[in-house]
Amino acid sequence: MPQDAQGLTLTVASDEAARAYDHVIEGFLRQRFDAGARLKALLALDPQAPLAQAMGGLFATLAFDRALLPRAEAALARAAALPANDRERAHIAALRAMVEWRPDAALAIWEQILTEHPHDLLAFRLHHFQAFWSGQAERMLGAVEGVLPRWSEAMPGWGAILACRCFANEECGNYTVAEHAGRAAVALDPGDLWATHGVAHVLEMQGRRSEGLAWLQAGEPHWEGGNNLMHHLWWHQAMFHVERGEFGAVLALHDRRFRDHASPVTQAMPDLYIDVQNAASMLWRLERQGVPVGDRWVELADKAEARIGDTLSAFTQPHWMMALAATGREEAAQRLLAALEDAGRGNTPHAATLREAALPACRAVLAHRQGRFAEAVAALRPALGGMYRLGGSHAQQEVLEQLFLDAAMKAGLTADARLLLERVAGRHPVPPQRRIGYAEAARAVAH
Repeated sequence: MPQDAQGLTLTVASDEAARAYDHVIEGFLRQRFDAGARLKALLALDPQAPLAQAMGGLFATLAFDRALLPRAEAALARAAALPANDRERAHIAALRAMVEWRPDAALAIWEQILTEHPHDLLAFRLHHFQAFWSGQAERMLGAVEGVLPRWSEAMPGWGAILACRCFANEECGNYTVAEHAGRAAVALDPGDLWATHGVAHVLEMQGRRSEGLAWLQAGEPHWEGGNNLMHHLWWHQAMFHVERGEFGAVLALHDRRFRDHASPVTQAMPDLYIDVQNAASMLWRLERQGVPVGDRWVELADKAEARIGDTLSAFTQPHWMMALAATGREEAAQRLLAALEDAGRGNTPHAATLREAALPACRAVLAHRQGRFAEAVAALRPALGGMYRLGGSHAQQEVLEQLFLDAAMKAGLTADARLLLERVAGRHPVPPQRRIGYAEAARAVAH
């Protein structure tokens, strides 16, 4: 039977369809904007390919958009009705878990696939993605280090393994291993956005800001054809500028790069979770530094109102709240809180994350914006230790830590400010005194 580029058997009609499958996987791994178009071409070539049908559903779940779940469910029905081998049936089972929004169940299925088929790049990359957004960095790391001995640089897809090794190790604090793997992946493919992203994280965490800007600027010519991850790379560029106090450059990157409404990538999905997180967290950081952001919150707040009740992305909820609170939409903010309370009543790990992390974070965001600083601290304090469950990287999550610190300082809660500073100092290689969001508080607490 036909096989993919890694030698795994595919239930497809021809070798041509197998090569089309490889083309889809390449687009997915390399964060190409046309990955969806590649999948459509495969389905047109062989609509009876069960894994192709399943991929249509699985890719729909990656947007964390409840409106796309019916599309995933329809793909599940089509895939389940087709003849498939055991590995493909396992992917269909993972899709069923995601349609039911049981990410932990899907992760377990992908882990089993990787145990039996360590060269399955679809299972590997989907696992990496979902483990990250479930706040399980150690699970990302376990997967990549587990398959690594079964791979070699001679195999197609080796760069993707290196890229994921980079990011998984970075999020677990293994910066030397991470940087080496990420740079090796970019040496193989300068257009590897995920590896570029992983190295940017290392440079961010180590405070190597000049190197970070140079790294991203050198890579940018190779990003053409990329998806929304390009926006996130520009967000990382803005993060380096924030640390250097170059706020004009940050606003320019916001308007012309990571929140550019004329971009076809933005137009395709203007409320995509990662883009919203980029914009909201950056606007919040700028305002904290006293930089006026004009009416930039308004379009984000409009999108937030339209998505109230869509709780698939736990980490996006406090970013929606930032926009609603910044524009004074009290009624909508209360509806967002009510929706989270309702969704958090479930008996699933995701419901628990909403209840124990997203809801307190949103309450704190609203209270902080309204000047109720002691209430913001009280809301977020019990959740600090479990905030990682929201998903997102250390660099992304620190906006909530800065919010807690700012509220503690403004409320005169020195013990809470010290707690937060100790927390970030214990995890971040750069001392708070050298980080723009923490330096003033660190000096004040020291005295």
